[in-house]
Amino acid sequence: MGAAGRAEHDPAERRLAQLFHLTDLVPLSVSSVGPLFSVAATGGVMAADAGWWTLPAIAVLAVPFLVSSFVFRLLNQHFPHSGASYHWSARVIGRSASRYQAWILILAYFTSIPPIAIPAGAYTLALVAPGYHAPPVVQLAVTIFWIGFAAIPLLLGGRPTARITQAFFTLEMVSLVSFGVLGVLNWHRISVPIHFGPPPIGGILIVAVVAATILDGWEIDSYAAEESMRPRAHPGVGGIIGAIGALLFYAVLYPLMLGETPLHQLANATNPLAEWSARLVPQAPWVMLIPILASTAGGLWLTTYILTRALYAMGRERLIPSQFARLSRRQVPHVAILASLGTALAVVAMQVFITSLGAFFNLILSAAGFFLLAEFFLDSVTASVFLTLGHRRVPETKLEPHSHIWLLAGALFSTAVMGSLLVAFFIAGPKAIGNGIDQTIAVLLALGLAFAWWTRRRTSDTVIFHGEDAGRSTTTGGLNQGTLATLKR
Repeated sequence: MGAAGRAEHDPAERRLAQLFHLTDLVPLSVSSVGPLFSVAATGGVMAADAGWWTLPAIAVLAVPFLVSSFVFRLLNQHFPHSGASYHWSARVIGRSASRYQAWILILAYFTSIPPIAIPAGAYTLALVAPGYHAPPVVQLAVTIFWIGFAAIPLLLGGRPTARITQAFFTLEMVSLVSFGVLGVLNWHRISVPIHFGPPPIGGILIVAVVAATILDGWEIDSYAAEESMRPRAHPGVGGIIGAIGALLFYAVLYPLMLGETPLHQLANATNPLAEWSARLVPQAPWVMLIPILASTAGGLWLTTYILTRALYAMGRERLIPSQFARLSRRQVPHVAILASLGTALAVVAMQVFITSLGAFFNLILSAAGFFLLAEFFLDSVTASVFLTLGHRRVPETKLEPHSHIWLLAGALFSTAVMGSLLVAFFIAGPKAIGNGIDQTIAVLLALGLAFAWWTRRRTSDTVIFHGEDAGRSTTTGGLNQGTLATLKR
């Protein structure tokens, strides 16, 4: 039986093409954060909940997220894998914890896709037909266009995905720098009084959790580890650069936007960047809308990329149906891509056309920040265990106890901060988001326990990607590949 035939029957033979260089991973990490889209999508809610206190609220979460980028770097060095955090948990803590984390991972990234797809349609209509009140069928049609557009680079393969992302990345970076310069030059002309006022504790806590949706995305290079030419060297580096870059962008964008736009215009605005842009460049809304749309589109297919690589890894280990591990001729998990975007489209359609279900899904999708934060919290727990007991639980790594004492301190700090914010969300969530959010999250967390129980009888083989550099790896089908093996635990 040839390599293709073995790959179809043996999960350990299903391999992604190694083709990403560091110059590919960095744009992927920064674009996946989507700085312009993130500010446009969440800035209005943040301004309404916390006003100028948005800045310290973001800072509260920024520190543990930045620490997480260095933690991810270490874990990638030891366990490069397309399942990333799901796999790390399996190797360090055990399969039971990993099955639950798989559920949280799916929720975190799937609930992030519709909140990107819907604004993509709204921004498009605002660009091509300003002032037009589109009926639901038009809104859905434009959203379908962007979901279909997101599928194109993903289905074409890793290299086209990287190249298209680089083009959108360049446009966004030029726009970010341009608006930063314009904001600084116009500060004396359009600045507004800065007034923090008494700190709204509940609002600050909610904004800190919502900030998870604007501080994540840089971890995409961890899920691209098996497609990296140097899987033990480059994944994690792009994430660190992406995390630092995102913080620098927000450190410039948020103060300028808040300092040059009256707060009442930003509070609950559907696109606060457009409000700021109208003061910077009057009568030219397209100047801001085009780069926001580019940022949104990139975030859409890159968030889907993370989810599909995780689903591919789970399918390869038969935690979920093995069809999710099928690869197309372009060596991409096409079933996972089509299933993810197709399900997201169904959710969007129900939101648009069915009022009762729309309200229900809005509630679930509002929890995206919670589950993203929960995912990073579990990663911090995994890192803390690995850095204290790794020499016992994974002896082949030859990790010396407390050999990374500062990183261990950072992982423990991140665990404490993120865990506290998750608990605080249950207290402040109903007031900021609406009644029922606590019960919705509790039900979804409980379903994770059911998922872990249901999948316990499925194969317990952990597929390991050894992660050789492409220059030293074996060759299959004309492409450099890292070798895979299975570990029964």
